[in-house]
Amino acid sequence: MKIAMVGLGKMGANMTERLIRAGHQVVAYDLSSEARAQAAANGAIAADDLDDLAAKLDRPRAAWVMVPAGPPTDSTIDALAERFGPGDVIVDGGNSNYKSAKPTADRLATKQIGFVDAGTSGGVWGLTEGYCLMVGGTKEAVAVVEPALRSLAPEGGYAHVGPVGAGHFVKMVHNGIEYGLMQAYAEGFEIMRSATEFDLDLHEIASIWRYGSVVRSWLLELTERALRPGSGFEEIKGEVSDSGEGRWTVEEAIERAVPAPVISAALYARFASRQKDSFADRLLAALRNQFGGHPVTLESGGQGFETTTPRS
Repeated sequence: MKIAMVGLGKMGANMTERLIRAGHQVVAYDLSSEARAQAAANGAIAADDLDDLAAKLDRPRAAWVMVPAGPPTDSTIDALAERFGPGDVIVDGGNSNYKSAKPTADRLATKQIGFVDAGTSGGVWGLTEGYCLMVGGTKEAVAVVEPALRSLAPEGGYAHVGPVGAGHFVKMVHNGIEYGLMQAYAEGFEIMRSATEFDLDLHEIASIWRYGSVVRSWLLELTERALRPGSGFEEIKGEVSDSGEGRWTVEEAIERAVPAPVISAALYARFASRQKDSFADRLLAALRNQFGGHPVTLESGGQGFETTTPRS
């Protein structure tokens, strides 16, 4: 089929290339002329702008939007809607909040344009390994882009999971689970690192756990890669960002009264990683000093700390 890819970052560019390898024609557009040129060099049909993109597509036209979630995605979809018409389909493949899917679909429906929300997992490895696709939308809209969906996904890695919003909802929970899994690996390896009396080779342990262990997974394979000698791991700063899905998963758990202590703790651990000098931790140290006379560590040049006089 012929499909447009709007957004040629790490994900969009690789998805474009995977589609081309599968025999599809891809009309590629990005604000960056360098990204457009690179896509063309890989076999895509470069578009100068969205007008050019729409003109180079066949009806029913289909465009996959792969830009940052929020206003960039919303404005791109609205701009495409001005150029598309009845029977055409727009896919949001980014990490948008599932709650935005239905309003977007309703807005496009006034022009008889279909909308598909495609939760996309696979990261930079998707080009070779394929992308797990969790798709929401009407059967009619999904059918238009299904040839591309099946080419992007590995065997068994694609499903039409439900109506509009379901795709991004499932992807949101997927990422919340990812938070918990990653945190468990990180904590476990830190515990082993602290056991200095055993002089454990953490890379070796990560390596053997990949074979036959009940905790083997793709994330463990990535752990092994990260811990390889010479990988540059020691240069990495221990600050972990979050792009929204973990927060949304925790919010959903609260709204639905579903206990999710592991995912919640993993999210808060990410927040903690970004606090160089936590006010809460300083207050904890001060309180221990106040009630128990426990020592505190002062900043360089500190003038001391006044403790409460013990009660008799």
